[in-house]
Amino acid sequence: MQHLTIGVEMSDLTHVTFRSTLSPGGLASGKATDSQVKSGERPSRGFEHPRSDIGTSLLHWATATTLLISLLTGIRIASDNPKAVISKWLTPILPQGEIWSWHFFAGLTLFFCATSYLLYMRRSALTRRAAPKRLKVLLLPASRKLKFAAVNVALHWVLYSLVVVMTGTGVALYLGYGNWLIYIHSTAAFIALGYIFAHVTSHYLMGGIWQLLRIVRPTKLVLTRAMRPRPLLIGIVGGVAVVAALAGADWLTRDTLIMRRVSTGPKLERLLDDPVWAQAPVVRIRTFQGINLGGTGESLVEIRAVHDDKKAYFAFRWEDPSRSVRRLPVIKRADGWHHIGNNPYIDDVTDFYEDKFAVIFSTTAQFGSGGVAHFGSKPLANLPGSRNGRGLHYTDGHMVDMWQWKSSRGGLNGHVDDMYMGPPRAPTPDEASQLARYQGGYWGDPGNAYYVYNFEALRPSEYQVSQPVHVKRLPKDLAVTEKAMGHWDPNPDASVDDGSIWWMTEDDSVPYSPEADAKIPLGTIIPGVLHLGKYSGDRNDVSGAAHWQDGHWTLVASRNLITGSKYDQDFVPGRSLYIWVAVFDHTQTRHTRHPRPVRLVVQE
Repeated sequence: MQHLTIGVEMSDLTHVTFRSTLSPGGLASGKATDSQVKSGERPSRGFEHPRSDIGTSLLHWATATTLLISLLTGIRIASDNPKAVISKWLTPILPQGEIWSWHFFAGLTLFFCATSYLLYMRRSALTRRAAPKRLKVLLLPASRKLKFAAVNVALHWVLYSLVVVMTGTGVALYLGYGNWLIYIHSTAAFIALGYIFAHVTSHYLMGGIWQLLRIVRPTKLVLTRAMRPRPLLIGIVGGVAVVAALAGADWLTRDTLIMRRVSTGPKLERLLDDPVWAQAPVVRIRTFQGINLGGTGESLVEIRAVHDDKKAYFAFRWEDPSRSVRRLPVIKRADGWHHIGNNPYIDDVTDFYEDKFAVIFSTTAQFGSGGVAHFGSKPLANLPGSRNGRGLHYTDGHMVDMWQWKSSRGGLNGHVDDMYMGPPRAPTPDEASQLARYQGGYWGDPGNAYYVYNFEALRPSEYQVSQPVHVKRLPKDLAVTEKAMGHWDPNPDASVDDGSIWWMTEDDSVPYSPEADAKIPLGTIIPGVLHLGKYSGDRNDVSGAAHWQDGHWTLVASRNLITGSKYDQDFVPGRSLYIWVAVFDHTQTRHTRHPRPVRLVVQE
């Protein structure tokens, strides 16, 4: 009587291959003989074409899908960098929307897949399929099929190395360590994208279309004496345990800012010199992926908080190499007034702009700064995108409280702009036509902020660098205005004079007229910001004092613990809030960021 015996082809070094042979002495039951166990061979199922075992097939597709999601979302995030040429070229095929959550959950799932696959391979005695010793075939006379099988083993080790590098750098980035790690993480991601093509090609060259189709034609794993019980189940359980441990460790080690109760609140104008701050706990946050900041795009931020039963007080100190308050000044040339600054009508100025600082308070610790960051030129299908195509801020329904300090637009006069991020609102006609900036769900609280721009708006399609702009107001006394602005340095990274003022008020300016303009000589530079009227309403809830010194800004801000506004988050004991901060170094929108939130706890 003839029986089935098996032999694992040397050509298959990455997946289990089953081959039908007829010879006496084999096993029709699918169990291996003693000699087959010793040799590493596995019994055949009698299929004409190769097939992969169910466990390998499932984990392969889980890993492939997760890796692709991780790569595409990561490249979308990387495309936000103005120097990311390749990423920007890929933007038409990249996903849009709230990318951060997809990216981080894909990273966690890769932890699961890697752990499950290693446990599964070990318990099912399949580790020989990717043994490094198989690479010796590349140095020996062998068939084309064997050569490409060895290439597949090499590619597997390339993938293992890439996963280790991306995982290690990804964890470091998540913890706030950026700089050169960002470059390594991005480079590894692009190599991994190329690996996918190489992996598919090498399998095709090794065994043709049936070698590719084997992964979608699963079969049962063949039992051998070297196997241990339930390899797939143990692998999955192990993967879940690792992910749960990582998520738990992340949650338990997140920074917590304690807002201590004090008998008397600090005086804002004393900044950190007020003795109240000496006893306040401090949390330090590494922020990165910004722009400027001495070329690093990074800034270390310190936060302290106290309350006196009526008001909340926050002290922020962050790294910034220059005092920048020159927000889009204008210069007079022979044909009229021109912007000094790039990209004014696509909301992406990166040279002559003011320093800013933002902090948000959210009831959710969701990725993407509480779920507010949405990437892409049009993340909302039925609403306008941003004018610069980078994305929009909005939420899925919850309200995120935001304080934004703007150095030349009230920040150095004691105002911190009280704003919010909520569900996207319908655009106005000017926003729909791009005459005005559409911001999704990111807006100022009800009320008035007194700053306006000293030039008329233009649509991005209408503006050219060479064309003059219409100025709204001119200095009443040019000499007084120039003295207030201080020394002009054409380097946008330069620090302006301490105390210099780069805005005009209604009292020290006059409406534009050709007669007043004719008295101003060519080459004159005037501020691009006007302070008209007063701050009022909910938008005036937050007060602050700020000063730049020795490469750092210090800002102390205060607000009532409870405002009664639906646009604010109340600071009350027993209610956890989550904080994110962002540093803008003379840039309009390209701020630093950090993935992990800081938990805020109010002391009774």
